[in-house]
Amino acid sequence: MIGRSRHELTTPALLLDLPVVRRNILRMAVRTRGPTRLRPHVKSHKSAEIARMQIEAGAIGLTAATVWEAAAMAAAGMDELLIANEVVGEEKLRCLAEIARNTHVTVAVDHVRNAEALSAAAGVVGTKIGVLIDVDVGLRRCGVRSQREARVLAEQVHQLPGLNLRGVMGYEGHCALEPDREARAASVRTAMERLLAVADVLRSAGFPVEVVSAGGTGTFDLTGCYPGVTELQAGSYVFMDSSRVDLVPDFETGLTVLATVASRHRNTVVLDCGKKTVGVDFAPPRIVGEAAKVRYVSEEHTVFDVDSDCGLELGQRVELIPSYCPTTINLHDIFYVVRDGVVIDIWPVLARGPGRGGWHEQVFRQSGARDGVGAGDRTGDGRAVCGEGGEGVRP
Repeated sequence: MIGRSRHELTTPALLLDLPVVRRNILRMAVRTRGPTRLRPHVKSHKSAEIARMQIEAGAIGLTAATVWEAAAMAAAGMDELLIANEVVGEEKLRCLAEIARNTHVTVAVDHVRNAEALSAAAGVVGTKIGVLIDVDVGLRRCGVRSQREARVLAEQVHQLPGLNLRGVMGYEGHCALEPDREARAASVRTAMERLLAVADVLRSAGFPVEVVSAGGTGTFDLTGCYPGVTELQAGSYVFMDSSRVDLVPDFETGLTVLATVASRHRNTVVLDCGKKTVGVDFAPPRIVGEAAKVRYVSEEHTVFDVDSDCGLELGQRVELIPSYCPTTINLHDIFYVVRDGVVIDIWPVLARGPGRGGWHEQVFRQSGARDGVGAGDRTGDGRAVCGEGGEGVRP
């Protein structure tokens, strides 16, 4: 496939526009050179190659959503990792403790039982794991619900061996897709005031609060303005998608799904891609350069309503901007990396979860997360285990 035109690929295919991605990374790097630094979220790309570009552009580390993503980044040589979620379950906790052998890793915690299990896992391996107290700032998902809960949990974490209390985090995801900027700013203000108040309470009690972590692509320019917020977890800016491209117009669309018109009848156009290849979490996907409206998305098809004079014909290739890049990427094995309309490389999609190239028991039979991980350590289907990510490694 390398050397072919981007529109010669078999569809559906996941296209990564490398010049656009580089511009987006540099643009965000310029915007986050102040006191609030960038720790970009790898869930948005699941790529060691892109993570390297972000670090080279000045990112202070990486954020992950899962232990699988953190393991993949550690195996690729990355350091300073934050898992911005609670990690629960014996195997995942053991994986986390193993990663901490050779990598500085921090994890969110919102309950003492989880902290105790994390401490026990660290004790078995003999490692130290950083902890951020997760604060619910309005999303109503994970996180402690009050300043008192935060202080009690901080006291408990501080006493547990193998854990290093580093600060707090709070994700204002409920604000990120608010289309009205003034309303979004007001919601962010409330969320950050709640998070910073908890940070102040912990500092007053004598606990270290070196990290106050928050922010996403839809809120980075608002959250990053608050004195006291030390880092931003934005990730989708790398690619953008139909959910965010209008909210954050500073960045370009760098990820599309190549599709073929499988059927055309009057005002109906059907593409050969659906929910199994395109994330449809929030806003509808869009066809690049066409004023087409999504009627519905099924497993293998996306159906559009078009004007009668629309030029889309049977067999024509089009590119679809997905609703949400992270879930779209998780449906694919590889990126076709393109430049100037030509495929120049193929990159693996890493850390898609247990049994999907993101985890394997043999990875952690050795003494550390990186021991036994490399181009020669592969699962039965030929993929490198636990997220290969090295230069030149192909699935």
